[in-house]
Amino acid sequence: MAALHYETPLVESDLASQRAGCKVLLKLENVQNTSVYKIRGIGHRCRKVIQEGCTHLVSSSGGNAGIATAFAGRKLGVPVTVVVPESTPEVMRERIRKEKADVIVHGKVWDDANSKSLELASQPGYAHIHPFDHPDIWEGHASLIYEIKSQLNGAKPGAVIVAVGGGGLLNGIIHGLQAVNWNDVPVIAMETEGADSFAAACKAGKLVTLPDITSIAKCLGAKTVTQKSFDLTKEHPIVSCVVSDKAAVNACDKFLDDHHCLVEPACGAALAAIYEPHFLVDLQEKGRLSSSQNLDNVVCIVCGGNGISIELLLKWKRDLGLS
Repeated sequence: MAALHYETPLVESDLASQRAGCKVLLKLENVQNTSVYKIRGIGHRCRKVIQEGCTHLVSSSGGNAGIATAFAGRKLGVPVTVVVPESTPEVMRERIRKEKADVIVHGKVWDDANSKSLELASQPGYAHIHPFDHPDIWEGHASLIYEIKSQLNGAKPGAVIVAVGGGGLLNGIIHGLQAVNWNDVPVIAMETEGADSFAAACKAGKLVTLPDITSIAKCLGAKTVTQKSFDLTKEHPIVSCVVSDKAAVNACDKFLDDHHCLVEPACGAALAAIYEPHFLVDLQEKGRLSSSQNLDNVVCIVCGGNGISIELLLKWKRDLGLS
């Protein structure tokens, strides 16, 4: 069957390292065919259900997961329906349609769209492709760590920085770290204010459902993180961090300046750990990250994303007082 994702570059960035005060390696998932890491896990899940006899894929998505499902369906020769909320921009809807999928708009936020997609997927031969909450998804995302281990020739990273929305990428990264016996490598889990369901769960000691998604990083917009993500806080060193929309957009802007790559604010949440002054050092000084932790080879997952354009970036900069 057709290959759905490929190995992406892991590059040392002198500019990012200078900004962060330690050696930074960028895992460039923004160069996947779908412009985002999600094709790893979603592609893996789609392939499995098709092998089991599925004849129609149904996805719920804020945008990126729908693009990944549509891409996988087109490559594997199976029709796809993607349900998106009203908050999904038209540019994202059109990107899904370009992958030959049907798009249905339902509800205000992703949770509403997901309910509709589950209803549609109850038909015979249909399979529901959750954007982040399934073991097959996490298994597919774990391939990031297997690649990183190979690219580092087995050297252990000092930390891995990831953006957290529903938790699928976080779960996959930790799945991979545990599989290669990197159980002591901390994961720095980044969210934006107003899309911080993981941080809320960590603080409350149980899953928390946000009343609404108010961040501009709509692709982080799951009102409740997966149960697995919360459970992993008891199994693996995770540092939960929340930054402002302003910090995320500023990171997107600086990343564009440094590397001539345009990524969306959901990715900017992870990049903010690099671009916010003294962020990683402050984590150590505050005791949230062990002071003995060697921060050489900090890996930042540049998760990419499609919900961005130069016009949108300039608008957000104006709105947030960055220009």
